[in-house]
Amino acid sequence: MLDHMEHLGTSTSAAFFDLDKTIIARSSTLAFSRPFYAGGLINRRTVLRSAYAQFVYLLGGADHDQMERMREYLSAMCTGWDVQTVRAIVADTLHHIVEPMIYDEAVTLIEQHRAAGRDVVIVSSSGSEVVEPIGEMLGADKVIATRMVVADGQYTGEIQEYAYGPHKATAITALAAAEGYDLQDSYAYSDSVTDEPMLAAVGHPFAVNPDRALRRLAIARDWPVLDFTKPVALAERTRFHEVRRPAVAVTAVSAGLAAAGVLLYAARRRARLQES
Repeated sequence: MLDHMEHLGTSTSAAFFDLDKTIIARSSTLAFSRPFYAGGLINRRTVLRSAYAQFVYLLGGADHDQMERMREYLSAMCTGWDVQTVRAIVADTLHHIVEPMIYDEAVTLIEQHRAAGRDVVIVSSSGSEVVEPIGEMLGADKVIATRMVVADGQYTGEIQEYAYGPHKATAITALAAAEGYDLQDSYAYSDSVTDEPMLAAVGHPFAVNPDRALRRLAIARDWPVLDFTKPVALAERTRFHEVRRPAVAVTAVSAGLAAAGVLLYAARRRARLQES
């Protein structure tokens, strides 16, 4: 893994990681369908639809049209959800749901980039309420994620920022300008051809577990291809925890919101149990 790390010691570059099928083995959003069902946010039919979507996603990735349909589906599904309840469910189930499906190879890369002095940035089309806690758990420095419009503590169904496709490239370019990153000295990792703009924006693009279209593109452009196959529980990686440092810029705020949400979620669960 070390042989592609060429520029050790820099502090003006970053490593941009897609999340789904790059750092973790599944769709981060769909992985929470069962906890959302247990928390009363979705019904059994939605769980089954999410399971099918997950199956299709794992088989062949998702092209632009499929991602657009998934965006519309998830947007409609979460309309009216209480934001604090979502944060509480994610916080309550994060380690149980996500930890077992994190790729060991991805964690190793994160370690190596951190040791080289690079910022680690997770760039995902999943919602910030899911991605930010995962970023904190992984020790990422920053997170770029989809953000939904919130009114009166609930999702309206509208999307404020959609971190997908070319929007990812726009977001990392803006972040590089703000943080002083040299994109030509930076790295990017993704599994999907829809992330071609993000990969093309850096000097060191890598295709990770690529879908067929991205694999063809990587071969044509002479981009390295990495195959990640070994999920690992982070608790078993003491070396990872030794190099880990405080992460995502919004962590302090998110932690406070999540803590409040956990109390709300627990209270609602107790109330439902008493009613039954």
